[in-house]
Order: sequence, then structure tokens, then C-alpha cells
Amino acid sequence: MQIECYAQRLLNPFRGVVHTIRYQSAEAVTTDGIAWDIYVANDALLEGLGPAGRRAQISDIRYGHWSAEKGLKRGPLFPSEDFKRLENMGAVVYENLLVVHRDVPFAFRDQFELWLLDRHGRPLALLHSVRTDSETDTRPPLDWRAGMAAQERFQSTAIPHMGAPAGVYLSRYVNSLSDGVAQWFRRSDDGAGLGLHTLKGGDPLRGRVLEADAFPPLFIATTGMDAPHVQLVHDYHAWQAPWMLLLPGLDPAGRGLLEVCACQQAELVEKHCRLYPAVIDQQALLAARVEAALVRNHPKPARVDETMSMFYIELSVSADE
Repeated sequence: MQIECYAQRLLNPFRGVVHTIRYQSAEAVTTDGIAWDIYVANDALLEGLGPAGRRAQISDIRYGHWSAEKGLKRGPLFPSEDFKRLENMGAVVYENLLVVHRDVPFAFRDQFELWLLDRHGRPLALLHSVRTDSETDTRPPLDWRAGMAAQERFQSTAIPHMGAPAGVYLSRYVNSLSDGVAQWFRRSDDGAGLGLHTLKGGDPLRGRVLEADAFPPLFIATTGMDAPHVQLVHDYHAWQAPWMLLLPGLDPAGRGLLEVCACQQAELVEKHCRLYPAVIDQQALLAARVEAALVRNHPKPARVDETMSMFYIELSVSADE
């Protein structure tokens, strides 16, 4: 019986990590380490379709929702010829969930990465990541996105008179540095990347090897940007800090700076902190969690987010990321 436990980044924009316990075509997933959703898929529908057919999407069936506090709540039952097999797969995942749910965070397994390239062919912004070479056949959007939440809540004074919300401006600016060419890379344990096929523009870059420092650790490269735009990217990283702390390879100094930024968004820290692989300042993190509990128990009237303190963050990652 082959059970897989792994983590994978949620990208474009980076907005967290999903942890998965998988058996055949059943899986339990969580983004906070507390609530788990269990799904099964009828993979028998793909039998006999060949390689092209196996890229077809099959619908997931909800087996149930589980948390340590409330236990298992079963999803609707869909009797079918394959019902017993699907039930058995879901039961295997559920039984393993009860054993390993405290072992999160799991190791990252999404070593195949799709990077938007700048006009010099260098990695500019991370668009997507997958676990297997076969999944690189997918064709996600080839523009980098700061995200809807950033359009609504991210603020920066780095660029006066942007003429648009900071998140909208940043998306436009990053994409303006590219001709829309993206390339898949297989990242090795030391952080280097082997160039695979290119989306748009043919495959002249296939087979190249880029060293680890060619890939920006926080997924947006600032090489060649002027100082205000570099600051804008760093402000965005500071705003993203509660999610960035989920990454396993941050050096202690960089993680410490991100913790300072993250604690200004206490509710997000509370949501994700159980999946942080390391913590530099335990007291500051605890204070943020207490603040989040107070807000949850005594909600304040809605208000416009305050501008976050800006930190110029220089981070590096280990070979794990």
C-alpha cells in the first residue's frame, strides 16, 4: 500500500501551501493543518484512453471533512458500480490521516517549476509548480498575477502616482519585463534548474542548466529594476509574509524579518502558523496569535488596512527549496 505525504505551493500568486495525504486517486488535503477535506476520484474512467486521454479532468467526489476537534463529517454518497472501490480508497486515506496529521508540515515535492522569463531569458516570476514531468503538459496562464487580495489590500508608497491599486500596478509592471515566454525547469536538491520545454517561442533554451542563484527565492526577480520598483517588490513580499513563512528554506535573518512583517497581519499568522517549518521569535508569534484570538472574539468594525512598515528583505534559501 503506497501512501504519499507531501506539500505543494499554491501559485500565481503564491497564496499558501496545500499538504496532501494521497493513496491511489484518493487524497486528504489541508491548507492550515487543522481542517482536512478528503476526496476520491474515479480514475477507472481514464482506463483505455491512452496518454492524451489521461490528461482529461475527472470530477472529485467528496468523501468527507475532518478535524481533530469535530471528527469526520461524511460527504454525500453516490452509489455506482465503482462505489465500493472508491469507498475503500477514501477509508485508507482517512485511516492514515488519523495517524500522520500531526506530522505536518510535509516535505515539498513540486520540483517542476514554470517560470516567466525576462527578455534576457532569465527567470523573472514563478507561475506554476507540479510534482511530475507528465504534469508539465499543462498550459496555465503565462502572465504573472499579484492576486485579487493584493488588488484589494496591498498598499505601497514606493511608486508615487501609480494610477492604479498597487497590486494592479505591480502585475502590469512585472509582465512588462517579459515577452510572455515561460519555461519549465526541474529543480535539483542543490537548487539548480534543468531547462525543459518552453511555452511560446520554441525550445532553444531546452537543456540549459541554471545555478540556484538564478531563481529568486521569493519568486519575483528584481535584477535590472530601479530602486522604487525594487522597493515595491519588497513591500509586496512584506505583505505576503504570512504565506512566505510557509517556505522551508529561508535563512534565519530573512525569516526573522518576514516574521516582523507577518505579525502585522495577526489573523493570517494564526491561520498558517501550524505549518511554519521554523520560528525565530516565538514570543512575537504568540503575541500575534493572541491578537488574532481577541479580534475573532471581539470583531472590530471594518477599516482600511494600514500601510505596512517597509522592510528591504534580502533572503536566501537552502537546497530544500
